Amino acid sequence: MKVKQPQPFTFEAGPRAVLLLHGFTGHSADVRMLGRYLEKQGYTSHAPIYRGHGLPPEELIKATPEEWWEDVLEAYRHLQELGYKEIAVAGLSLGGVLGLKLAYSEKTKAVITMCSPMFFDNETQLTKGFKAFSKEYKQLEGKEEETIKSELEELMANSNHVFRDLGNFITEVKNEIDTIYTPTMVIQATKDEMINTDSASYIYDQVEADRKEIKWFENSGHVITMGKEKEQVFEEVYQFLEQLDWEV
Repeated sequence: MKVKQPQPFTFEAGPRAVLLLHGFTGHSADVRMLGRYLEKQGYTSHAPIYRGHGLPPEELIKATPEEWWEDVLEAYRHLQELGYKEIAVAGLSLGGVLGLKLAYSEKTKAVITMCSPMFFDNETQLTKGFKAFSKEYKQLEGKEEETIKSELEELMANSNHVFRDLGNFITEVKNEIDTIYTPTMVIQATKDEMINTDSASYIYDQVEADRKEIKWFENSGHVITMGKEKEQVFEEVYQFLEQLDWEV
């Protein structure tokens, strides 16, 4: 059975734009509900899909964090080409790390991180998460259990470089976030099972922005944009965006 491939989306609604960035092993569905919510509030949003994502796991491990960064830059330029001059960025997990890099590399209106890692002390969880994602994908493809088992063994044996590169990328961004002066909002799930939740406080403490906020959600897990408190998360994001000094 062929798995339906997800697509990037652009919801045009008003002159203020938000770039929405998904997490590692995720895709645009991670942030689609947030995009629809913002659209109702008059905000335009665009969500890319990074190379290797939304595809079989064998494709994911061929891609690199540098390529994902290029994909984010291209998505940012896409919004500029559509005529948007003021662009905020909001990212889930790895998307937040990429968003922070965008905030110190380009002119952004604001940066919002959601459950984004800063410490690469979670390789075990990441590996486990990647394995679970891979297994689920292969089950959706309708493969036999024995086939899945042998393919997973090969996949895990060949994926060490991905986690090493990911760790280096996260550390590179972590070392630069004290150069961020753009308004920053940090959102973190207390029950996050994937990352070290101290990451949230680290981002909040280290960015140099005059305007910064941190919000904790007690009943949410890692994919906070699809969890039980998602409506409150969306509302907080919207209220933060509304307080910015937009030109339009």
